[in-house]
Amino acid sequence: MRNTTYSATPRLVRKILSFALTIFSIFSISYGQTLVRGTVANAESLEPLVGARIILQKSARVSTLVGANTSVDGSFQFESPVEPPFNVMVTYLGFDTLVYEVNNLSKPLKLRMQETGLDIGEVEITASAIEEAKRRSPLTVESMGIKAIKETSAANFYEGLGHLKGVDMNDASLGFKVVNTRGFNSTQPVRSLQLIDGVDNQSPGLNFSLGNFLGASELDLESVTLVVGASSAFYGPNAFNGVISMKTKSPFIHRGLSASVKVGERNLIETAVRYAKVFKNSSGQEKFAIKLNLFYMQADDWEARNFDESFRDTTELGTTPFVGEENPGGYDAVNIYGDEVTYNAAATGNDRINLPGLNRYYRTGYKEEDLLDYDTDNIKAGISLHYKLAPNTELIASSNFSQGTTVFQGVNRISLRDIQFFQHKLEIKNEDRFFIRAYATHEDAANSYDPVFTAFRMQSLITNDLDWRSRYRNWYRLNASPVIKALEGYPSDPTPPDFFFDFDQQALILGQNGDLIQNLHNQARADADLAFLQPGTPQFQAAFDSITTRIIGVEGGTRFYDKSALFHIHGEYKFKPEFGEITVGGNARYYTPETRGSIFADTASREITNFEYGLYAGIQKLLADDRITLTGTLRMDKNENFDYLFSPAVTGLFTLSERNSIRVSISSAIRNPTLADQFLNYDVGGAILLGNIEGYDNLVTLESLGVYNTTLSQGDLEFFDLDRVEPEKVITGELGYRGFIGERLYIDGGYYFSRYQDFIGFVRGFSGSFNFGLPVGRVFQISSNAEKIVTTQGFALGLTYFITQELSLGGNYSWNVLNTQTDDPIVPAYNTPENKFNINLSGRDMKFGSVNNIGFNINYKWVEGFLFEGSPQFTGFVPSYDRLDLQVNKYFPQIKATVKIGASNSLNNEAFTVYGGPRIGRMAYASINFNFPDL
Repeated sequence: MRNTTYSATPRLVRKILSFALTIFSIFSISYGQTLVRGTVANAESLEPLVGARIILQKSARVSTLVGANTSVDGSFQFESPVEPPFNVMVTYLGFDTLVYEVNNLSKPLKLRMQETGLDIGEVEITASAIEEAKRRSPLTVESMGIKAIKETSAANFYEGLGHLKGVDMNDASLGFKVVNTRGFNSTQPVRSLQLIDGVDNQSPGLNFSLGNFLGASELDLESVTLVVGASSAFYGPNAFNGVISMKTKSPFIHRGLSASVKVGERNLIETAVRYAKVFKNSSGQEKFAIKLNLFYMQADDWEARNFDESFRDTTELGTTPFVGEENPGGYDAVNIYGDEVTYNAAATGNDRINLPGLNRYYRTGYKEEDLLDYDTDNIKAGISLHYKLAPNTELIASSNFSQGTTVFQGVNRISLRDIQFFQHKLEIKNEDRFFIRAYATHEDAANSYDPVFTAFRMQSLITNDLDWRSRYRNWYRLNASPVIKALEGYPSDPTPPDFFFDFDQQALILGQNGDLIQNLHNQARADADLAFLQPGTPQFQAAFDSITTRIIGVEGGTRFYDKSALFHIHGEYKFKPEFGEITVGGNARYYTPETRGSIFADTASREITNFEYGLYAGIQKLLADDRITLTGTLRMDKNENFDYLFSPAVTGLFTLSERNSIRVSISSAIRNPTLADQFLNYDVGGAILLGNIEGYDNLVTLESLGVYNTTLSQGDLEFFDLDRVEPEKVITGELGYRGFIGERLYIDGGYYFSRYQDFIGFVRGFSGSFNFGLPVGRVFQISSNAEKIVTTQGFALGLTYFITQELSLGGNYSWNVLNTQTDDPIVPAYNTPENKFNINLSGRDMKFGSVNNIGFNINYKWVEGFLFEGSPQFTGFVPSYDRLDLQVNKYFPQIKATVKIGASNSLNNEAFTVYGGPRIGRMAYASINFNFPDL
């Protein structure tokens, strides 16, 4: 095996300072602007409308989106790049869109809006510029606004994302949910990007987001937007299959005190508090605001109790196929660990004769529930300070903290215990002109450990695998074999001169005496397990505590040491000449993994760092009286260990009418190999997982190793080399339509075709020596690229019919397929149902008799079964499943509170969403949400 020591510490300070100076030099361009200010109110009641969106209407003089949201008193102000006359457009949920001609700015504008006769829901307007961007976006976009977040029928908003079209939701545990789109689904979502106010909330060591573990409180969310498909040109590396973008509430707009309490099944307790305060200067201008958030959740997690036989490639072991769960020597169960160690006494004729009925036998393992507790909790706290440098320019400093316990599923199931994250951000932005943000994320794995590897360590304290095998085999040879050979009708041992043995007669007698053979195996197991540490005993607990508190590798335990960090700076500027809009920007990121050799190959003599940066530019042009919007974007990315990569994108939006449009796009994405793909060095017991930054030589295929174990002929060994891992690439073409058919039916659908190159997966190989015919070494699982080109395609269709202003019926359907059928072992698993759909009925602000302010939401989801390939231990078929989520809510204006009662999976149809994970059942809950904007 090639030595893979590597050190890559760039001159970070010089590079980042140079990059920052370049970005700041762009922002030094000055421009003149005119202040637009005023108020927005209900035309009938004159009640201020909080969060209404006011923007300059695009024209020959105004080529981009400029505007603001209204504050708690309905007021707004922003800077216009042009002098009057011009038009402003005002949008607010439940009100007719208002277009107002501005001729004079000597006095504040007084804008009055009429309530609409038809509530078009979250489809077009969600009180934020994001939804306006969606309406004009050439990309496939799904979103949830403030009301949709509050009214989701799922147990929380993040789980509610699974109701959107084209979205797959994986539940590895109650605290770890994974969102994915368009195939190649995984519990490790390295192909999706998750942002909160533009900040990547990935784990610095894992290089992907842990669901909403380090995320926003539901109280503080203004909107969630999913950009589906390849989006590197727009969002940077790793926006491979999609982007989840969360936007939190501005303290200048959403003020006062909010609080919520939720209780539910499985001892669920969840509470959150949000407080926002605005301060004025001596001139009465609102200049400074502070926002505080606190969130806490605890519950009993779902238990992983799948004791079905696991699916594994038996050729890796060079043995006969599995004989199933009825095998008297045991079997490898999905959620029992340590029973992966297997032996086969029937590989040769002599064993079949001398050890009748032994066949395959498995070491006694430990159930997952014996190796971890299922208590889950999550604490999130955050503070942000906002200062207005100008009416539309804001300086923001924020800090967020998250800590908790949950179960993560990757190659193994992992107990993330007391894991911590710290995230700090400094940003200056003009909502529609520029931003520059710098942030850092630090993590601490704390008491996290690997339960699967713990089972192997527990076994090694008892006896090693070879000694256990010998005890089992010897007991069986001395005690079981004579009993079986004495059975009536059992064939005689072979004798000269022909040495014939009647194997068919042997099989008949063994089949007739299954109970006896099972009892003999039980006795052989009991003898081999003489020192077995039984769960629940003091001896087991002492050994367990010793193993799980010592660091993997360096201390011989199973605890992770991970104090990795990432540092990121990102800047963007928009030029607005008369012919269109030009956007330029760039970002740089620096990783500093620190695992002391427990995860990465960063031993005491080797420091690992990783630096990457990117630059991009885009142009948008309006044609045909703004009925056609064309956009071209080009991005360049450079990781210090890989070549320059380019991600172009070309999109078009063709407006057929005010409420109907067609979108076309050809976009691309790249995914740099993660830190794990480059530097991983992690012993999972059955194999060592390795990164691949330099390549490997002279590995032995496991298939040929299996043949060698039978023949003992080195001529049967097949060797291979691996090139180093390279970035993934994808190009996607899309065609879509969104708009109204008639006055009440809204349609949003689209088709895509994707071409993937250089998939990052892994291959397995053996490296070692062959002493006296026995292989001495380890099996390695190494990151590598697929040689095959892979294509996928699919479409998604969403329908919403607005029955009345308060009531709507909707649904969506998604179809995704992997076109390329290949036996290339490196291609990652597709892990995606071909068909799935949702049906939804919702009502808000309804009145039943004398009771008003009633709302409800019912969602039925069906997912077709599919093969889930996670790892050798966690590969199997996920059967089709369905679930019914529902909730009913009522607003009490006297106490400014909303009471909500609901149930996720209300019919308790327990089902897997990932193989190897738990069966997910019902979660019934009740919550109350208070909002006091004046406090």
